[in-house]
Amino acid sequence: MKDKKFSIWLSGLPQIGSRRYISLVEYFGSAERVFTSTRDELLSSGLLNDKLIEIIINNRDIEKIERYLGKVKENNIKVYTIDDKEYPENLKHIYDPPPVLYVKGNIDKIDDNAIAIVGSRKATDYGLKVAKRLGMELAEAGITVVSGMAIGIDSAAHRGALKAGGRTIAVFACGLNHIYPKSGYSLAKEILKNGAIISEYPLGIKAAPNNFPARNRIISGISKGVVIVEASEKSGSLITADFALEQGRDVFAVPGNIEAPNSKGTNSLIKNGAKLVTCVDDILEEYGLHKSNRVISNDMIYLDEIDEAILELLEESGKSMDEIISILDFEISVIISKIIQLEIHGIIKEVGNVYYRK
Repeated sequence: MKDKKFSIWLSGLPQIGSRRYISLVEYFGSAERVFTSTRDELLSSGLLNDKLIEIIINNRDIEKIERYLGKVKENNIKVYTIDDKEYPENLKHIYDPPPVLYVKGNIDKIDDNAIAIVGSRKATDYGLKVAKRLGMELAEAGITVVSGMAIGIDSAAHRGALKAGGRTIAVFACGLNHIYPKSGYSLAKEILKNGAIISEYPLGIKAAPNNFPARNRIISGISKGVVIVEASEKSGSLITADFALEQGRDVFAVPGNIEAPNSKGTNSLIKNGAKLVTCVDDILEEYGLHKSNRVISNDMIYLDEIDEAILELLEESGKSMDEIISILDFEISVIISKIIQLEIHGIIKEVGNVYYRK
């Protein structure tokens, strides 16, 4: 954390933003160099006006930074900079990636194969049913489901993935010491058992209208494709679709009643070239997959040290989940997540509550 503190400091300053952050670090060589530069050096960069220079100079307080880092640790939050290997690979390559990402839960290499499902907060029963089913069937195929945990389509997609025992990631438009919406507390708790909640916003930042479009670029940026289930003509989900197109991501849309307000946005996307989705195979076939495929092609499987430890343990004989947890010296939630993913990929199997290596 020590090496990252200046990156965390600079990214958290008001009005700096992701693009200016990257420009400053490229010019000065590091966030620490921005911290130590004189007023004249900051001005000569040509990247800052007088107001921004004052913001930087007035916030050079090491003790305050250290207190903030302590708060991050107390909340069990990890912080990844864009240079960290844990930082999501897909997100690194968008136009304005967040320089710092706050993570609660766990980001896994398998999350590089993610699909976002988003849509209306005022979802119909039809939309909720479709979003939950798509989330569940994508998770069954080993795909991580990404959304924004909003009431309606987003929450239904997360719940579908969780029902299948799959991974899901929620992207917040506020600091991770807040749950937004407040009604999503129990859902957030479930997501953290086998996934992550992430945000570019520092602790203490509350959800505000201007934060959501920026949040949407992360939802699409971390994913390979975006599925819009229900959206009105002026829906925030269409902003996510626009970001997806700019980022070179696939855009899918579920058709709806031509007279329903919630279908006008999705039907319009289909008219303009989005791929029509009537079942999960319409999504999976874009990536050479099928919902009956439990084993994903080798180029989509990454085994880390925890995966290898589990497989080595099961080499000789089967073990129950409790036995695996008691033997391996890793976080319980991480081990459970790994076991589920290895089973989804067909690498291990469960027989009578005992896991075996195939």
